[in-house]
Amino acid sequence: MDDIKYMQTALALAAKGKGCVEPNPMVGCVIVKEGKVIGSGCHEKFGAPHAEINALADCKRSGNDPAGATMYVTLEPCSHHGKTPPCADAVVKSKVSEVVIAAVDATEKVAGKGIELIRNAGITVRTGVCEKQARAINPGFYKLAETQTPWVILKWAQSADGYMAYKDTAKHGQWISNQASRKDANFHRRSVQAILVGINTVKRDDPMLTIRPASDRQPLRVVLDSKLTIPMDSKILNTDIADTLIVTTEKASPDKITEIEAEGPQVLTVKETNTKCDLNELLKELGKRNIQQLLVEGGPKVLDAFLTENLADAVRIYKAPKTLADQGAAPITGQMENAIQNNLTEVKSKEIEGDKRTTGLLCIN
Repeated sequence: MDDIKYMQTALALAAKGKGCVEPNPMVGCVIVKEGKVIGSGCHEKFGAPHAEINALADCKRSGNDPAGATMYVTLEPCSHHGKTPPCADAVVKSKVSEVVIAAVDATEKVAGKGIELIRNAGITVRTGVCEKQARAINPGFYKLAETQTPWVILKWAQSADGYMAYKDTAKHGQWISNQASRKDANFHRRSVQAILVGINTVKRDDPMLTIRPASDRQPLRVVLDSKLTIPMDSKILNTDIADTLIVTTEKASPDKITEIEAEGPQVLTVKETNTKCDLNELLKELGKRNIQQLLVEGGPKVLDAFLTENLADAVRIYKAPKTLADQGAAPITGQMENAIQNNLTEVKSKEIEGDKRTTGLLCIN
């Protein structure tokens, strides 16, 4: 039971890194000696020290010696030089007597090498404590490592009667959800490496698809545009703030491709499937670009396409307590409704100043 208690503490610490450490995984660490926590830490920011290093530093600040202690860490300590030195080396140097690891690192550059290094130093290693929870907090990290494709999150806002937009945006505005929900959605953008919309959303809303306030790590903006009809004055073509990838097919005009790329965005040509861009090919390409989490914020046609092809892993839905009736446009599709009603697991709901946010994992058939 103590193993679970201490690992759950480490998991809670790991969650503090959400929106700051990606594409690195969220990791927490607790060091226990004689039944007392003598040091703890998490990975706080991308490029900064990892959880094990912070926990050991916490021991030092408190005047505690980690020698002979047990270290609980939510992910296998790294064994390679990246932006920081290998954590496994620091663990060995600390002379802890045991390391309890929730989940083994699935990436090729680690994949058991950290465990081997620690065991070779005579330190006992145990794995699998709270493994499911540890994997669940870093779904994109594991999916990319194991399938070479990103974790796909579908996000949309809708009215109580199932509309995603107003017919007359000049009169009613373009927002269905309230300001607090939009702030919440923007926060969750910080966890992803790419945001995708369709060309209809670009033409209708002219979005920037950036994190606000400005971040030094903006996600890649991806636009599905099978015929390459994007207006050249679209805000998303400005790459001063964030990179843009326009996805099209062989139907695209070579001259238009040249014109777009001269403005800064990259154009990716994929196969055409049912007159649309091949999403499977796109996800493989994004995997090659180390995109762990893809947030799909498109309209109903784009969202429906990901659901129809069983390519989505999770949903984030904001439902406003308003009825649009004949003022409504862009109704959610049957596939979207079915996903909400029948295909979600681990469903969580939260009220956000009157709106209802629902999240869940999709059961892929």
